[in-house]
Amino acid sequence: MSLPDFQTLMLPVLKYAASADEHTLVEAVNYLKEQFKVTPDEERQLIPSGRQPIFYNRVGWARTYLKQAGLLEQTRRGVLKITPKGQNVLDEKIARIDMKYLERFPEYISFRDRTRNETKEIPKDDIVFTPEETLEKIYENMKDELSQELLELIKKGSPAFFEKLVVDLLLKMGYGGSGSGAGRVIGKVGDEGLDGVIDEDKLGLESIYIQAKKWSDATIGRPDVQKFVGALHGKRAHKGIFITASKFTDQAIDYVSSIETKVVLIDGQKLTELMIENEIGVSISSIYKVKKVDSDFFETA
Repeated sequence: MSLPDFQTLMLPVLKYAASADEHTLVEAVNYLKEQFKVTPDEERQLIPSGRQPIFYNRVGWARTYLKQAGLLEQTRRGVLKITPKGQNVLDEKIARIDMKYLERFPEYISFRDRTRNETKEIPKDDIVFTPEETLEKIYENMKDELSQELLELIKKGSPAFFEKLVVDLLLKMGYGGSGSGAGRVIGKVGDEGLDGVIDEDKLGLESIYIQAKKWSDATIGRPDVQKFVGALHGKRAHKGIFITASKFTDQAIDYVSSIETKVVLIDGQKLTELMIENEIGVSISSIYKVKKVDSDFFETA
């Protein structure tokens, strides 16, 4: 018996999630290995990069698609929990869940369409892409899913965690040099609405003040940005970074482009892009080396 594909695993994953309040992904993998009678040899089969077992990888992808459809939720890293909508699906006593079935859920349609628009998914008709282009599109697809997962986890964290995340990210991006006090979270008392400060360079010639508003749903408008600019003036600061897990209104974006004080706005999408780029909150899962023929080697053959 060959290993089940990730769509075949969707319904078993959802059923397992319903068997208790919470489950880790590892627990789900171990349970499903027994259910599908995965042999020791099959258990040792790895994805092409050699960094992860195939079965574990497929269970993980089944979980991802169920989560995007709103049937599962991730309460914290690696932990699964069925949603009321997921329980309703199980009550239907269906025989299989696959991507076609998930199209009945608006959350999944939104995720699928967003992924297609942002990664320019490969058309299935007359346009033919090179293998390199295909790999690039697959990579962008996976990065988009990772970005969405990061944003969900950020929104579930505390405001203090978010403030520290922002400072850690800016330090990783090269601000502040290597000094222990180059970047720090400002205390709650007397911070004048400022959440952090970081040196722009290794010598600390100028400080950049940070406003970190985690807000999950509400957008950040012009009044909030104006208050931040006022706090910068109170510190005689010329530069600031306003970061949120939410979004900024067009009025807020237009405002910062019209003032002398240099203010950079970073929304949730840009934040997760920077985290992935600078490896904050993520780790490398796989590395693929794409090789081609060295023509110079064969010139004298």
